[in-house]
Amino acid sequence: MPATDSKPAPPEEDQGPLDAYSQAVISIAAELNPSVAALQMSERLPDGRVVGGAGSAVVFTEDGYLLTNNHVVGAHRSGTASFADGTSSPFHVVGADPFSDLAVIRADGPTPPPARLGDASGLRVGQLVVAVGNPLGLAGSVTAGVVSALGRSLPTRAGNTVRVIDDVIQTDASLNPGNSGGALAISTGEVVGINTAVAGMGLGLAVPINDTTRRIIMALLTEGRVRRAYLGVAGTPVPVPPRLAEHTGQALGLRVMEVVADGPAARAGISVGDVVLTADGRPITSAQALQKLLLADAIGRQIPITVLRNGALVDVIATPTELAGAPAPR
Repeated sequence: MPATDSKPAPPEEDQGPLDAYSQAVISIAAELNPSVAALQMSERLPDGRVVGGAGSAVVFTEDGYLLTNNHVVGAHRSGTASFADGTSSPFHVVGADPFSDLAVIRADGPTPPPARLGDASGLRVGQLVVAVGNPLGLAGSVTAGVVSALGRSLPTRAGNTVRVIDDVIQTDASLNPGNSGGALAISTGEVVGINTAVAGMGLGLAVPINDTTRRIIMALLTEGRVRRAYLGVAGTPVPVPPRLAEHTGQALGLRVMEVVADGPAARAGISVGDVVLTADGRPITSAQALQKLLLADAIGRQIPITVLRNGALVDVIATPTELAGAPAPR
């Protein structure tokens, strides 16, 4: 019998897991690739220089609205969106929010069918995710990985104001420049995050799609910006005294480290050293927990706050004002 270098095929049961994984990625890519656009922007400055930008965006409505990152559109007001089927359309920026790093744009021509937005609140560490975008100008690129961590925080800034994006998704699906604004999807094909940053060492970050971001997206659609409330207080998490923790079931509170003079918190009687336990009936265990309450519906509304002061519970009423410096509608 002549010699042969061929090796027997692996048993079918060994191929199964690989095939299942491959089929999941293939299915997600087939569904999402048409709905993810490559964005190109350019603008001539008064001094004659031309500045440009690029990134990705995800079609999320039947009438041509796309979701991307604020840092992708930057100061640009328009550009061109190119799709996997070879078509392209000019677009204009509807609204952008630096504090969530989200922006909504609208194509001025036809767009492919929209992607389905899911809910990141049900994600689990280790879950399969697929990133679809246009890294390094390579359109329709797909990378796969897992959710490597949940609950990360990402600082953002606009002027002198710093906020934190909560519940950021960390993934080892490879992200590169140009992926920003693209989709992070789960095996059902639903988009649960908008890729926003490369964290280094093979890790990427995505802004989650959840109840908070849906409110932000709706505000961008309807008003072109996101109004936020301002309390004028800064703090750090601290343990609650054991007896109180046992009584309330709350292990942490927010120790007030700074109160802005004549701000809403100061006018309510909140002082440095107070430990904020609840606001508007919700436990406050971190600065992010308080920040989540300070959206447009809190502006001008009386909010009950309970603090721990010198071992006693003290109830105050604060009326947040509108945070100054939010970007105006475009």
